[in-house]
Amino acid sequence: MTTDTPAIAAHKKSIAFAMARDKESWLALFDPDAIVRDPVGKSPHDPEGQGFHGLERISAFWDMMIAPLDMIAIPHKRIPTGPNVVAVIMTAANKVNGIKAYVEMVAVYTVNDAGKLISLNVYWDVDDVAAQMAAGG
Repeated sequence: MTTDTPAIAAHKKSIAFAMARDKESWLALFDPDAIVRDPVGKSPHDPEGQGFHGLERISAFWDMMIAPLDMIAIPHKRIPTGPNVVAVIMTAANKVNGIKAYVEMVAVYTVNDAGKLISLNVYWDVDDVAAQMAAGG
């Protein structure tokens, strides 16, 4: 049996806390200087594509992007690489205002020596999700 790396442990907790809508526990996973890019690049909630730096901005990210969701995230594969874990995830039921969207993602979680997340970079297709929402799910 393989023991989880600190990055895998952080990844598992991140998903569990997000699905449980436990903001306080989710935020506690992050280093104070962490960055969240979800998705990586420009998006309607991050027009400059700079990400969300520091706990105050990561908290705002939660309020905008996680709190409104009824989310079920299913990781299909985890690939540990030193202080990182690459996780291929499909968010199977991402429900907003009664509309479901299905999102395929690849996420890279990086932790420091203390096991705190210093970066979370998630890759997903913003246009695909927008089209699903426009079509009514």
